[in-house]
Amino acid sequence: MTNKPSLISKGRYELKFRGNECRNCAHPLDISDKYCPNCSQANSTKKLVLKDFWDEFFSSLINYDSKLLTTLYALLVKPGTITKDYIEGKRISYTNPFRFLLSLAFLYFLMVTYDNNFSNLDELGLEDKIEKTGPLSYGYKTTDSTDTKKQTEEVIGQLDSLRNLERIQIPGVQNIDSLGSIINQGIREEARKDSFMLANPRAYVQQFQKESPGSLMQRMEFFFTYLQKDSIKTFEEAEEKYGVDQNFKNKIAFNGSKSFLKAIAQPGTYINNTIAKLPLVIFLFLPLFTVFIWMVYTRKKYTYTDHLIFSFHNQSLLFILLILSLIIDTVFSTSSAGLFLLIFGFYLYKSMRRFYGQGRVKTIIKYLFLNTMFTLLALFVVIVLFTGSVFTY
Repeated sequence: MTNKPSLISKGRYELKFRGNECRNCAHPLDISDKYCPNCSQANSTKKLVLKDFWDEFFSSLINYDSKLLTTLYALLVKPGTITKDYIEGKRISYTNPFRFLLSLAFLYFLMVTYDNNFSNLDELGLEDKIEKTGPLSYGYKTTDSTDTKKQTEEVIGQLDSLRNLERIQIPGVQNIDSLGSIINQGIREEARKDSFMLANPRAYVQQFQKESPGSLMQRMEFFFTYLQKDSIKTFEEAEEKYGVDQNFKNKIAFNGSKSFLKAIAQPGTYINNTIAKLPLVIFLFLPLFTVFIWMVYTRKKYTYTDHLIFSFHNQSLLFILLILSLIIDTVFSTSSAGLFLLIFGFYLYKSMRRFYGQGRVKTIIKYLFLNTMFTLLALFVVIVLFTGSVFTY
């Protein structure tokens, strides 16, 4: 007769605390059930005490550390293997790839933000040095309409001096005189618009709201100007003082102008705040990039989600290497990022070969194509992020 495995557990999991029904979902339970098979809640009727929380905390911590070490080992030593194991169902030994990547991304960008000197840019006093100009006002100061006209006349005078030059034939333009006339007319029109905006802002607002309802830049120029003049601080003030309509475009223009001014005044803080958004942006970027992996390996048996897990694992390894690079650079005052990027490049090639099982030539061609697409998409996303952050800072 063989001995049956013991069912006795310690603490709140002892047999005397086991129930016949789950207290969370009412699923029928057996005395051997340590957890409910339906909702995974612990099968225990014991009242919670502080010691129970303490024991479960350390149990979860040790369990997570075990998964973490296994995941790190597989990522560093066995390129592509961890993804293959994970999609084949061998998941209990590894951490969740999505949560793991998010944790690494937050840790890396937190270290970057802490270790950089961007915040020193705020100490340059840029806020006091911002010239009172609008985005389309060609650098004219808007604090005084007389100065605006004076500067305009000086520029026009310089353009008029072009008339004394020898006539030069330019394709599409009859001569330099007509070219100067075109520029002359454009600047005069811009100066007239600026003077009108400063002399009668309420009428200017009514004009651009009536004549050009779709002009976002003209609205931004107005808000940009009068935010710098300290004439307005809130959209409600602009609405009351200058008759600005309360609509979506006006609010977008106002908030965009205000954020743009703040970004100019505090560039270091703006850069750090934008960097802090990158971990979340990665979760929008990688699914997009994975579409190209799925297209390149469309004949393989893997689903889009399988390719996405592959992307998350490789991106996690990249962050691990970059974190190691930051630590080494901080300790030894060197620059090792290039070396670690080369290591990642070789790792990615080995990972693609092992996971997708194709030959060297095919893998190299696809490797070059995917890395090119990754670079272009990453550049596009960064530009969009920093541009969008100006309007939401």
